[in-house]
Amino acid sequence: MASKRTVLITGCSDGSLGSALSLAFHKAGWRVFASARNPSKLKEVEAAGIEIVQLDTLSEESIAGAVARVSELLTDDDDDDYNDGSLDVLVNNAGAGYSMPLLDVDMAKARHLFDLNVISPLMVTRAFLPLLRRSKARGGGMVVNNTSCSGTTAGAQPFAGIYAASKAAALNLTEVLRLELAPFDVRVVNLMTGSIKSTFHENTPDTTLPPDSIYNVAKETVEKTMSGADMYAVATEAADWAEAVVRDLGRSSPPHWIWRGKLATVVRLAALLPIGWVDRIIRGMAGLDVVERKVKEQEKASKQG
Repeated sequence: MASKRTVLITGCSDGSLGSALSLAFHKAGWRVFASARNPSKLKEVEAAGIEIVQLDTLSEESIAGAVARVSELLTDDDDDDYNDGSLDVLVNNAGAGYSMPLLDVDMAKARHLFDLNVISPLMVTRAFLPLLRRSKARGGGMVVNNTSCSGTTAGAQPFAGIYAASKAAALNLTEVLRLELAPFDVRVVNLMTGSIKSTFHENTPDTTLPPDSIYNVAKETVEKTMSGADMYAVATEAADWAEAVVRDLGRSSPPHWIWRGKLATVVRLAALLPIGWVDRIIRGMAGLDVVERKVKEQEKASKQG
């Protein structure tokens, strides 16, 4: 009997998109290795009987340990799901957000964000590539990078510019990786995720404007945008998003780009619109029209004073 298809997912802490993906793959009959920096935060997936692996995507030592552990599990003769040590799919999902006007960004946090959202997926992919190449007889290995709609021009939101820039970098890195790994029969997929209900915004750094920010003129509006509250209210349920993504990835020939989640299709189509139209929509959504009005009111009051 053929062994189950295998998938390793990073960033699977409780309430995360990685957790939702792990549960959806498990439900679809895959053998899932769910990972996180802190295994104690993997209670949701562990309760479902999913195998857990400790993996800090920013630590080369931790990554190497995870490769060794997954290799051991895959080649365990006593396991009913024993295979030849091949990993079919790697989902680079671990990442973080950061909401702050670009001129107020903490540069140390910005560098950390790029390390996590751009560099770490490359580190993890490089380490697991030998296992992915072994799945050649099973249809070929696959790398899936959760790059987000925020990596596109139409999806980049004001007051989250550093996050959008990191995702744009991850998107382009993924596209080049797709071309570079094609000769080795390893597929690479850009997962263009829209707005999903998860713990994402809860785990972002403080979304309070610094005292000297020029945006304090419209502090309440800007900080509400930074919090992501409006987007979260209309976001897609994580389980629904995950099940759709697993169906897409389970196809015999998955698309190079997968668009799933609230507003994902809108962002995709917005690329076809004149940039001025897109600007007007984004300005209204982000509250920049309110900022502009407040600035003019402040300037008028200053002149009158």
